[in-house]
Amino acid sequence: MAASVEPSLDKPQAETVDAFHRGRFHLVQPVGRGHRAGMDAMLLASLVVDDRPIRVADLGAGAGAAGLAVATRLPNASVVLVERSADMAAFARKSLALEANAEFAGRAEVLETDVTLTGKARVAAGLPDDCFHHVIMNPPFNDPGDRKTPDALKAEAHAMTENLFESWIRTAGAIMIPGGQLSLIARPQSIAEIIAACGKRFGGLEITAIHPRPGENATRILVTAIKGSRARLQLRAPLLMHDNPGSHAFASFVDDLNNGRAGYPRLR
Repeated sequence: MAASVEPSLDKPQAETVDAFHRGRFHLVQPVGRGHRAGMDAMLLASLVVDDRPIRVADLGAGAGAAGLAVATRLPNASVVLVERSADMAAFARKSLALEANAEFAGRAEVLETDVTLTGKARVAAGLPDDCFHHVIMNPPFNDPGDRKTPDALKAEAHAMTENLFESWIRTAGAIMIPGGQLSLIARPQSIAEIIAACGKRFGGLEITAIHPRPGENATRILVTAIKGSRARLQLRAPLLMHDNPGSHAFASFVDDLNNGRAGYPRLR
């Protein structure tokens, strides 16, 4: 699922500057290597619906698409883009340096560190306990047995590692304030691991299956949960990307989510 972007033709072939949210923010992304953001990142960003002054951590941020989408739509949000790859963190910094992003760049920063660090090492790396209202994540959720890309940077961004959800959600629980919201996008096949990783850390899970069209199987799930909640899990109504069989046009609400005109709020 790819978001519509507008490549800049006067940039070197090693990178492009792509417009998201109909030009409200721009992203510097690699060409021919690494992960290029699209619809997944925009749907993830839509899960943060909060008008308060908030701090948001985007774990595994890549070039920063999801976190910057949050910062663009929510003027009271400050965002930390957490990325382990030095290459992708450099693209995120380039994105923040763009004049087109000046309106919100002061509310965003890049933290180059490993999401899976624990305890004192995590705190020393810049991720202290209980300091974020929202944590969002788009973990590398391809199965290790899937066909591998020869691009090492892309493989790192896409290939799932052992206990991935446990380690990422553990970090989310540690750095989030009580009552804070976890938001993530993943494959439907990962639902059991996600629920198990939330464990006693997070409750009130709300899961939405994303289907390409009516009658087609889900390709992604959106998950939100609240730190410390004891509310029961809810399966929400499916989200259809396209209204009609054979259609390539996004459904109206999905198009609004993709372009930052709407958020996807929790039921409770």
